[in-house]
Amino acid sequence: MHPFQCHSPQHELSRRQVLGTFAGLGAGSLLSPLVADELQSKQKQVLLIWLDGGMSQLESWDPKPGTEFGGPFRSIPTTLPGIHISELMPHTAQQMQHLAVVRSMCTKDENHSTGVPRILRGDPKNRGVTYPYMGAAMSHLKGKSDNELPNYIWVKPGSGGFIWQHGGFLGAKYGALALGDGKPPVHINRPPEMDDHRDQVRNNIRKRLNTTFLKGRRSAKVQAYDYSFQMAEKLIRRKDLFADFAPKDLERYGSHPLGRHILQSKRLIEEGVLFVQCHSYHWDTHGDNFNMHLDLVPQIDKPFAALIEDWQQSGLLDNVLVLLMSEFGRTPKINQRLGRDHWPEAWSLAMAGCGLNRGLVLGKTTPNGAWVDGQGYDIGHIFHTVFKAMDIDSSTTEYQNNGQPLPIAHDECGPIKELLA
Repeated sequence: MHPFQCHSPQHELSRRQVLGTFAGLGAGSLLSPLVADELQSKQKQVLLIWLDGGMSQLESWDPKPGTEFGGPFRSIPTTLPGIHISELMPHTAQQMQHLAVVRSMCTKDENHSTGVPRILRGDPKNRGVTYPYMGAAMSHLKGKSDNELPNYIWVKPGSGGFIWQHGGFLGAKYGALALGDGKPPVHINRPPEMDDHRDQVRNNIRKRLNTTFLKGRRSAKVQAYDYSFQMAEKLIRRKDLFADFAPKDLERYGSHPLGRHILQSKRLIEEGVLFVQCHSYHWDTHGDNFNMHLDLVPQIDKPFAALIEDWQQSGLLDNVLVLLMSEFGRTPKINQRLGRDHWPEAWSLAMAGCGLNRGLVLGKTTPNGAWVDGQGYDIGHIFHTVFKAMDIDSSTTEYQNNGQPLPIAHDECGPIKELLA
């Protein structure tokens, strides 16, 4: 761990078939009418790539070279005329015509412990309930109970498990199945002496005991335990999802954890998972910001650009919304440890894919990067925009919590019309 990091505690149509069909075709190739119609009819999906701790907008999407806060890195031209991004992102610069970047995020909360859940829940008004994370919300609003795979999977470093708390008031079954280090649950392989019949008998006994135990008790944790078994059963039937990656893919995406995790997330989306959240840590650069970003930013630049390029060529970008973001950005002011601290007042995020305009940079910051210049956007605007892109009308769709209707996104925000196709 770096000494300056913050220590705050805090489908019926296989996507592989489509990719195989078009293997070897050039970037300018078009989908056949049959496959294009198939893709159009498929359920839309979301991949959220989360850079935990806060990537610096000044070393990525909104560089200010030559200014008082600009830092040592240059800006480079992109495939969008007149638009420059940091020289640390040369691969992404070649994919900008497919992206929508918002440079004027203004989200107020500067703490990890409250900022992360605020962003991932969309910051709804306080109504005395715990709102679901975006993946849980999408699972509830668009998920199918008969999916052969879980609706919401979280690919992350470290440990895995079933994170039922993400479901909020929606309940445990909308929680995230976390794959620690992108690997399957540790008990995905049954002992050789455990055949299908014995396994079914054991599961039936477990279900009866759960039913008995639930009587007169609060159900959330027991339901979470039960749903974790259901998720594991689904993955047991799909061990192929965890096969080794081809050397050529590791070369393009990177063999480091983030590259592998984006490859795993890509595979899950292509096989039909509704919502995948891919996590990366260690972006909290309170000290040695420039050297740390010199190391970190290329780790997201290469796989993110490869992902956008691959899905654009295959046509999957028409059905998958990709969102790349953190809980906030970094301060324009450089501190005494050559670091940048937490800065929610003016930062950037990137989006791409279904329902969105492409080749767009929205919003701007002041010449020194300190503040939003003009219209700023909070996370509620992003939630409304994502819902709209996913064909969910957030102005009329409501949750029901024990008969209490609740808005699915902050009711003082709305979709960002400029982002929507």
